[in-house]
Amino acid sequence: MSTPLACIPVAFFLVYLPKIPLSIAMGKQPEGYDNKNPRDQQARLTGWGKRASAAHQNGWESFPAFAIGAIVAHVTNARPSTAAALAIAYVVARTLYPVMYIANVDKVRSLVWFVGFGATAGLMLLPLFG
Repeated sequence: MSTPLACIPVAFFLVYLPKIPLSIAMGKQPEGYDNKNPRDQQARLTGWGKRASAAHQNGWESFPAFAIGAIVAHVTNARPSTAAALAIAYVVARTLYPVMYIANVDKVRSLVWFVGFGATAGLMLLPLFG
């Protein structure tokens, strides 16, 4: 299995990383964790809980493009070492992103987001230049 393909399940599980602090924030609400209307409750969160929710949603927005890019790089066998480095860069960025988001380190968060975006774009464009 190529590194880009191996990174797909890792990236998928990273989408759920911010769900842990998000669930904690929901549980700390006066009404406790609202399992009947969790999205309504998430919409009312503030502070780090709201940022955890946003980081979780951003993971869902980012993952499909990365998965497609990883598959494209694998199927076309475009520069395997470069594709591996890009896939690993994405995984590292997506590991750091929710941490920076929840901690409210906005400029670093934006830089980390850009690294992940650039890695995804690189995976998609690699076959054109490889």
